[in-house]
Amino acid sequence: MKTLLRLLQWMLKAAIFFTLFAFALNNQQDASVHFFFGTQWRAPMVLIVLAAFTAGVAVGALGMVPRWWHHRKAAKAPVQPPLARAAERQTPDSDVIHGV
Repeated sequence: MKTLLRLLQWMLKAAIFFTLFAFALNNQQDASVHFFFGTQWRAPMVLIVLAAFTAGVAVGALGMVPRWWHHRKAAKAPVQPPLARAAERQTPDSDVIHGV
């Protein structure tokens, strides 16, 4: 069972690789990306797509950094027992019902 699963994973990875390889071979013609102030970048289409993908991954990862820091800080904080947290929330007047 394990070997069959590994074989299927290997075949899926090989199919993805050959699909991307065929994409790269079919998009070797030059393309240009026009930036501001009349500047442009001329490169093969596959490099432009790869650069856009890499930039998207980098921007996405940078956008997640503050949340990672928050979770890391929360994981390092000492954990209080549930009864101590309940005692902190309770106020002296919480037993009094107002307006009755």
